[in-house]
Amino acid sequence: MAGRLDGQHVLVTGGSRGIGAAIVEKALAEGARVSFIDIETQAGEGLARALDASGRCYFGAGSVCAAADIARVHDEAVRRFGPVTGLVNNAGRNSYADPVAMTEAEWEDVFSVDLKAAWLVARQALPGMIAMRRGSIVNIASIHAEMTYPGFFPYAAAKSGLVGLTRSLALEMGKHQIRVNALSPGYTETHLVREFFAMNDPGLRQKALDAHPLGRMGQPAEIASCAVFLLSDEASFVTGANWLVDGGLSARFAG
Repeated sequence: MAGRLDGQHVLVTGGSRGIGAAIVEKALAEGARVSFIDIETQAGEGLARALDASGRCYFGAGSVCAAADIARVHDEAVRRFGPVTGLVNNAGRNSYADPVAMTEAEWEDVFSVDLKAAWLVARQALPGMIAMRRGSIVNIASIHAEMTYPGFFPYAAAKSGLVGLTRSLALEMGKHQIRVNALSPGYTETHLVREFFAMNDPGLRQKALDAHPLGRMGQPAEIASCAVFLLSDEASFVTGANWLVDGGLSARFAG
C-alpha cells in the first residue's frame, strides 16, 4: 500500500539515523513531504541528499532541547511544505546511570532529550494543527515504559513520562481533532541497541534473542511502518494509546 500520507507534511525529530531515518524514508514513500531535525548534521545532510530526488525532503540541523532551534527548523519547513500535519517525536538517548552517583545535571540531560523535547516540539507544531483542526502526533517511547532492565536508570522513568505526556496531550487536543499516540519499540537493530550490547557480556545478545517469541529483534523499517499507520487516516479513531512493537517480548513470563 502506498499514498497513505499524500498531502501531508510530516516533521520527524532525530531523523538522521536508526528508527528516525526509517520513518523519514517510509513517510516519503507514502507520499508525504518530510522535514526532520537532528544534531547529527553530517548524517542528516547525507540522508536528505539521498532521499530528496523529488524535492519533498528538508533537513534542518538543530537541537530538540533548544526552543530557538526548533522554531527555526519548523518555520523553514513550513515555508517550504506548508503546515505540519504529522509530528513524530523520535529523538532520544540512552542512560546508564547509578541512582546515587548520578548528578542533577546528568538527570536533566536525560529528561531534556527523552521527555521535555517532545513537549517543546509539539508546542511549536500544535498551533498550526489546531488552526487546521487536523493532526497526528506519534511519540516514540520504549518498552522500558512498561518493563525495564538493571543499569538503565533513569531511562524507564523518562519514557514512562513520555507515555503519560501522550495521554495528556490526547485528552487536551481531541477537541481539535488532533490525535496523539505513543509507540514503544522493543529491541530494535539500531546504534543505541548495538551500544547496549557492546557494553555487556557477549552472550547477552543471544539471551535476549532467545527471549523473543519471534526469535529475532525488530528492524527500524518495522517500527516506521507502525508509525506511518498511526500518522495516517487509517488510524483515525486511535488516540491516547501506547502501541507496543516488541515482537511479543512483553507478553511472556521470565523463564
